Amino acid sequence: MGSGSSSIRRFVSGGFKTRARHSGDIREADGTVVRRFRGESQHKVDSKGRVSIPASFRRVLEASDPNWTEGLNPELVIVYGDHRRNYLECYTMEAIAEVDAKIDALPRGSMERRMLQRLFHGQSYPTNVDETGRLVLPAKLRQKIALDTEAFFIAAGDTFQIWKPETYESEELARTEQWLEELPEDVDPLSFLDGPQGA
Repeated sequence: MGSGSSSIRRFVSGGFKTRARHSGDIREADGTVVRRFRGESQHKVDSKGRVSIPASFRRVLEASDPNWTEGLNPELVIVYGDHRRNYLECYTMEAIAEVDAKIDALPRGSMERRMLQRLFHGQSYPTNVDETGRLVLPAKLRQKIALDTEAFFIAAGDTFQIWKPETYESEELARTEQWLEELPEDVDPLSFLDGPQGA
């Protein structure tokens, strides 16, 4: 392994397994390794719905799948949600487990729990990256966001999103630009990392 990587051992159902740890890893207070997706890119979608995903995204999926070992295909969950969602959100196995735990903590039978179960359990698609580093997107998911020959990928922390490029530019990118334009000229967006003023 190169100088940018080392190995870690993680306990998984009855034993330890070794996993590569890359230089971009972030460690939580309890020592667990957290990976974040970074960047954006555009890829062709073929007639069968196959689309390559960025290699760096695949590394995060591998690091965030407790069942993944060298030679296996990392798993993920694609949440497509209700009619208001015009993109696909791809969760690592660790990220979706965190969402599931929060849903399970809600009162059984509550409307909030039922709705979140519908959005994240019912309106989702578990899948994996294939041997060639591609996702196969079913026709139902492609049709929902009007995806045809090109897909736009953008990182969102411990998830990444898949958009039709034109939709992203006309809606999400435009929303970001509008938000930036509405900020006072002397405000740096980095200042929001410190929380509300006076907090």
